[in-house]
Amino acid sequence: MNLSGPVDFRPKLFSALRHYSMSRFKSDAIAGIVVGIVALPLAIAFGIASGVSPTVGLVTAIIGGFLVSALGGCSVQIGGPTGAFIVIVYNIIATYGLEGLAIATIMAGLILVMLGVFHLGTVIKFIPYPIVVGFTAGIALTIFSTQINDFFGMGLRDLPSEFIPKWGVYFKSFGATNLTTLAVGVVSLLIIIFTPKISKKLPGALLSIIIVTIAVYFINRMPEFHIETIGDRFGNLPTDIPQPHGFVLNMATINNLLPSAFTIAILGAIESLLSATVADGITGSRTNSNTELIGQGIANIVVPFFGGIPVTGAIARTMTNITNGGRTPVAGIIHAIVLLLIFLFLMPLINLVPMACLAAVLIMVSYNMSGWRTVKAMLKNPKGDITVLAVTFLLTVIFDLTIAIEMGLLLAVILFLRRVMENTQIRAYSGQLDVAEGTEATTHEVLDVAKGVEIYEIDGPFFFGVATKFDELMRNSMARKPLVRILRMRKVPFIDATGVHNLEILIRSSQHEGIHVVLSGVNDNVRAVLDHSGVMDLVGQDHVCSHITGAVKMANALVARIEAERESR
Repeated sequence: MNLSGPVDFRPKLFSALRHYSMSRFKSDAIAGIVVGIVALPLAIAFGIASGVSPTVGLVTAIIGGFLVSALGGCSVQIGGPTGAFIVIVYNIIATYGLEGLAIATIMAGLILVMLGVFHLGTVIKFIPYPIVVGFTAGIALTIFSTQINDFFGMGLRDLPSEFIPKWGVYFKSFGATNLTTLAVGVVSLLIIIFTPKISKKLPGALLSIIIVTIAVYFINRMPEFHIETIGDRFGNLPTDIPQPHGFVLNMATINNLLPSAFTIAILGAIESLLSATVADGITGSRTNSNTELIGQGIANIVVPFFGGIPVTGAIARTMTNITNGGRTPVAGIIHAIVLLLIFLFLMPLINLVPMACLAAVLIMVSYNMSGWRTVKAMLKNPKGDITVLAVTFLLTVIFDLTIAIEMGLLLAVILFLRRVMENTQIRAYSGQLDVAEGTEATTHEVLDVAKGVEIYEIDGPFFFGVATKFDELMRNSMARKPLVRILRMRKVPFIDATGVHNLEILIRSSQHEGIHVVLSGVNDNVRAVLDHSGVMDLVGQDHVCSHITGAVKMANALVARIEAERESR
């Protein structure tokens, strides 16, 4: 990982257009049209569930989807609003309003750009899988809980945003269920579920919206029935792209929104790179992770000026693009154009879509997001992974995504350090040493170690946790006061500041006691750190050996010399 290298920004669109052909355009055009149709109900549903209007969801899909395809590092990525952002966006709007959301999204975009500029695209992929599974399942359950009101037609207003109080209100209000609305929701859900069983190419969500909207149009003409629609809740939706507008910035707002911006950035990076990784596995292409993050960042910087919400790569839409023949970013651009045409000419029809039908779409989205089969399989993993998954899931549901990701990462780091400490061994030798011990060598060379020489081998990284363990071992051995201590470091891949500090204390205290310290098998990386910190000069360059055989020979010679000096006194 090179943080100071040149900016790695090479959008896939430019390389794709160099050898573009009409046959490729036909495939991309078909895929783009299909994805645009599939993205329509999702953009509307995600916008409403996030606490904004359907117009905002569509504008986000149009502008964000265009920029992600035009500037991203994945050939087939489709960008837009996704279910993963619903919880965080809803909470930001509830606390800071739409302007607060816009500022947080712009800051998240800047963070994404910086991650790409500093070549951190591959690092994002190293976030522990239990955390990803935990917060994805938590988001799925939270999305499901936000749709109960519209699905059952309870007509509740000003619902609590917190999970437990919200369900408390639901349980008290199930008696107010509108059976006609519930029937609409159930029929919508059944259409979405069974459409793939008839044909996998038919978009179940869109088919459900078309069929149910037509039925509800006629049902609402009957005076004894009324099923709430998008038009009832939001009024007539505008058909013009919003004009760009600015924001009032101050340090207090930035400080308050920074944790949320960080969460949006990390969540967007994880989701988009996971989507790109899945796409690469199917198409055989190779995503430029740093370019993808920069493209995602630019999209999130631009979209808020038009009133949009956060953008990221969408796995479901990306897969739809691949299965319908899309292989270049042109398909994603066409998908954005299709959504723009629908926005300009068909928005009056969107007003007729029933809210219960959109709730059914999001319930299906939450089911697909939940990954319950993955969760079930992970329960067979080590307890540490299960703990990280459970904590992240519960914190996402009960508190919010920002706390869940922060605490999940902290817990994962602590468990990782614990595992490293448990697997790092410090062994002591005296009398004899088998040079081949711990290797696959079949030839064994046994060295005779003189009395007064102790050998300590560190097997693993010499970082702060292990440094403390090593320090305790050294303190226990101080009472024996050997004449020479050999530190065998052939299996130490790196050393941190705490390890250097403890090593320096050991050398100084040993020298104060008249004990020689010899270092053996120090690799180049560790040696560079010890050179820079002055430890090599402290121990003496002549007391550093490349192999344990030389170190034992030197130690035995030192013991013989010390004993000869004692006898001559």
